[in-house]
Formats: sequence, C-alpha cells, structure tokens
Amino acid sequence: MSALRPMMHSDPTQAFWRDPALPFAESRRACQSRACYKPHHHPSFSIGAVDGGQSVFTGVAEGPVALHPGTLVFVPAERVHACNPAPDTAWSYQMLHLDTEWLRAIRREYAQTDAIDAEPVRIVTESSAYMRFCRLNALLFSEADTRDKEAALIEFIGDCDTEQGLRIEAPSIPSRLAEQIQPALDGLRATPAAGIALEELARLTGMSRYQVIRAFRAVTGMTPHAWQLNLRVNLARERMRQGDSLSDVAQHLGFADQAHFQRVFKAHAGVTPGRFRA
Repeated sequence: MSALRPMMHSDPTQAFWRDPALPFAESRRACQSRACYKPHHHPSFSIGAVDGGQSVFTGVAEGPVALHPGTLVFVPAERVHACNPAPDTAWSYQMLHLDTEWLRAIRREYAQTDAIDAEPVRIVTESSAYMRFCRLNALLFSEADTRDKEAALIEFIGDCDTEQGLRIEAPSIPSRLAEQIQPALDGLRATPAAGIALEELARLTGMSRYQVIRAFRAVTGMTPHAWQLNLRVNLARERMRQGDSLSDVAQHLGFADQAHFQRVFKAHAGVTPGRFRA
C-alpha cells in the first residue's frame, strides 16, 4: 500500500502525499489558503490545479495571468514563477511535482523524444483535463496499490502532455550571457551554504557587480542572492525527505538559525519546514 503522509493533524488546510515506492512524484493539496509565494523555481516539472478562489500567475514578461477555478498550469522545471491568491482572498489548489528524469524517460517511451528544456508554461482551461487531474490526485492520496498509481501517472502524462491552452514561452536568453555566468552558478551550487559576495561572483564571471546582477536576472529570472536562497530551499526539501532534522538542515545550508530557515522556506513553499516534513 502507498505511504500516505497527510498533514491534517497540524493544519487541516494542507496535506502532502509522498510514497517511497514512487519517489519521482509528490503531491499537495491546499484548502482556503492565504499563503503567498516569492518568485521561485523547482528542479521538478509541476502541474497545478486551481480548485477555488481567484489566483494570479506571475512569471510572464507580458504581466500577470489571472487563473480561475478549473484551470491547470503546467510549469517546466527551473522556470521562475509564483501563483498567489488575489489580494485579500483565499484560494484552494492542488500541486503535483514530477521528477524531470522520470518524465524524460516517459516521454521517450511514447513520443520518441525526451525534450524538456525551454518548453513553455501551459495554462489549460479544458474542464475534462481538470477533472482528470482531480481524479489522478485523489488516487494518489488514496490507499490504492502503487502500481495503479504509477499507471495512472504515466497515462495522464501521455494523454495530457500536449493539451492545448495558453502557451507562455521561456524568455530568449543569449547563449553568450548564459555561458558567461555559468562559473558563478557553478560556484553557488558547489557551496550552497556559503554567502558568496557579489565581488566574488564578479571575479568568477569577469563582469562588474552591476553586470552580474543584470545577467542573473536575464538568465535565471532572479538576483544572485534570490537564486541562492531558492537553491537552499530546494536542497532543504530533499534533505527533509531523507529524514534530516530541521536544525541540521538549517545549519548545513547556511541559514542563520531555525527562525531564519523557517521564514525563507515558508516564503518559497507556502508552509513551514515542520509542516512540510510532518
């Protein structure tokens, strides 16, 4: 049977599903949430569903996109975005995260392609696609056999991967600029707990500090500091899934203390580290 890990005891508005037998997928439900997210990105491919209330998707050069109940949003890995409730309101949603290598392998099976890079965000308002996603997520949260869950995931991806809707293309990034800041990205990834100063990033890239900030925004959608905080949060998720204590995670990833870790994590994930790990 699947290892259902809801968080209903500590917060009836939030629930997470994870199963060690299906490590490539993780799902979440939120009901009447007012939590807001900073712009962020995931190493996973994400599929979100708006169940109730009004929401706003940001991460589009042309400006925010309003989301209504019954909408699905397909977000590629590493694409900076945020979905938040309309001002002074609450909303309900579901979010499914899929490992990119698993998704790549599935696509290779049914489409003879493993393309994932630079694909667009897709916003789909087709009611049948939304209802099918709801049935899939209900199955994941149930006590059904893991084989049935895996089959349903594969079938959903195969059938809905090309679902038509509003396509939001990734911004065009000059290859020269991406190559130029790669040493800075590599340095931040290699030492995520270290507070690397702008001067050092400038030295690594051969740029001025102003040029580094502008290049980071153009290539990653974030400032260097925001990009590093997002990296730390994604690494914290992984370490907590592996069972690391909150204090160890905070210490090893360079947070000043647990309170700092909690503030940053909640701003990116919408819940505290304790509720995510429960």
